[in-house]
Amino acid sequence: MRKKFKAAPQPAADKHIVFFDFDNTIAEKDVFDDMLVHFSKDRRWEELEKQWRAGLIGSRACLEGQIKGIRVAKTRLDRYLSGIKIDPYFKKLLALFKTRRIKAVILSDNFDYILKKILSANAAGKIRVYSNRMRFSRGRLIPRFPFADKRCHSCAHCKKKNLLANLNGQSIIVYIGDGRSDICPAQYAQMVFAKDALLGFCRKNKIAHIPFKGLKEVHRYLKRSLP
Repeated sequence: MRKKFKAAPQPAADKHIVFFDFDNTIAEKDVFDDMLVHFSKDRRWEELEKQWRAGLIGSRACLEGQIKGIRVAKTRLDRYLSGIKIDPYFKKLLALFKTRRIKAVILSDNFDYILKKILSANAAGKIRVYSNRMRFSRGRLIPRFPFADKRCHSCAHCKKKNLLANLNGQSIIVYIGDGRSDICPAQYAQMVFAKDALLGFCRKNKIAHIPFKGLKEVHRYLKRSLP
């Protein structure tokens, strides 16, 4: 008589941990790039962008050079940031995660002041944020990169480092992102939602992924698939 085997138990929802990119993932556009268009004193940032896209410089060198060219008063920047919209399904995802006791974290190559102002303006609630840091000095934005990896010059913020620091031995990683800075950390995830540059990398390297255009698709998938 053939022995019947029980199906392997599905991991509990609260074992999952979800990592979000911010620009063009939670925010509906790349906020820092848009700031360069609005507030740069010249167009030198475009050459730095070309060098970064060509792989000639890392994102830290690119961001340091670009942010030096921004001139904006704090009050004007605050008005601008208060008008930035986030994907409406981000808050729905956070509500879903709360009911399932799932931890959510933002990993961004943008700056803390910018992210916190946008999240607050959109009443997004509390979520742990890891990003580069920024302060004001006489109309200039002064950057700091506390999460850079000295051994790797690709990214200003080593997202992989902060992803791994938030795990325990039983964590099931969900990663949601779009850009080049998401490529490294996404490779540690059991479930990857990808678009744009990250999607291209996953396809080229045959990494399992779920394509998405907006967080509505992510919400629909996770609501159906999480236990």
